[in-house]
Order: sequence, then structure tokens, then C-alpha cells
Amino acid sequence: MRPENQLGKTALVLAAVCIAAWFSNIVNGSPLLDALPGMLILYVMVIIGLVIGRFCPFYLPSVAWVSLVSIIATLPFFPGNGWIIARLAEVDFLAVVTPVLAYAGLALTGREFAMFKQTGWKLVIVALLVFTGTFIGSAVVAHVML
Repeated sequence: MRPENQLGKTALVLAAVCIAAWFSNIVNGSPLLDALPGMLILYVMVIIGLVIGRFCPFYLPSVAWVSLVSIIATLPFFPGNGWIIARLAEVDFLAVVTPVLAYAGLALTGREFAMFKQTGWKLVIVALLVFTGTFIGSAVVAHVML
């Protein structure tokens, strides 16, 4: 089932993710309480986007609805956008996004596990070679550019 079809469960999981992301915000040394309003704003924006996605008569992915809500809330003509932007500026997005992207990269579905069982150990070797090549390539590009 899609997240917007399970709003209660999604809200609880999202709250747990926001709490973990809020604590990861201290990585850059910023005080925890300064980032709390920004994290609550992010949580509310995501929930609003999911609710819109749930009850909208046509399908649009939830990420699109969440993005639209976030963009509209930070537009210059939106009431209170200055306050919203100031609170969001207190959130270190690199520290927040890194664990989320790591989880998204590791999340596997049942279908992917079945495919992995069929391909076996060869997939592991190919994956390690791809990861190594990507890492070395990125390091070379960074070294040349920086």
C-alpha cells in the first residue's frame, strides 16, 4: 500500500524519522532546540502533502504533492514565508538527508530479494566492482576539480 493510503501509520513512521533527523542535526554543532521548529515545519509540510495526495481526485506521486506544498509555503507572497524560511534555515539539511538517503539506498522489497536469490553471488561481485569504480571515479573527479 502507498504511504498516503495509510496516513496514521505513515505519520508515526515519519515522526520517528523526523526525531532521528532532528538528533542528527547536532552533527554540525548547532543547538538541538534551534532546529526543532524547522523540523516540525518539515513534518507538517510532508503530512499536508500526503493528505492532499490521498484525497485528490487524480493521481500525482506523494513526493510531488509534498514538493508543491513546500514550494508554495516558501513563496514570497505566502503569509509568514519569512518566518518559515528562517526556521528552516536552522535545520542542517545535509545532516538530515544523509540518513534518509542511506536508508532509501538500502531499502529492499520482496521482489528484489527474490531477484537476488536467483542471481546469487555474481551480483555481489558486480555490485562491489560498480561501487568501487564509482568511488574511485568520484575521487578522481574531486581531486582534479578541487
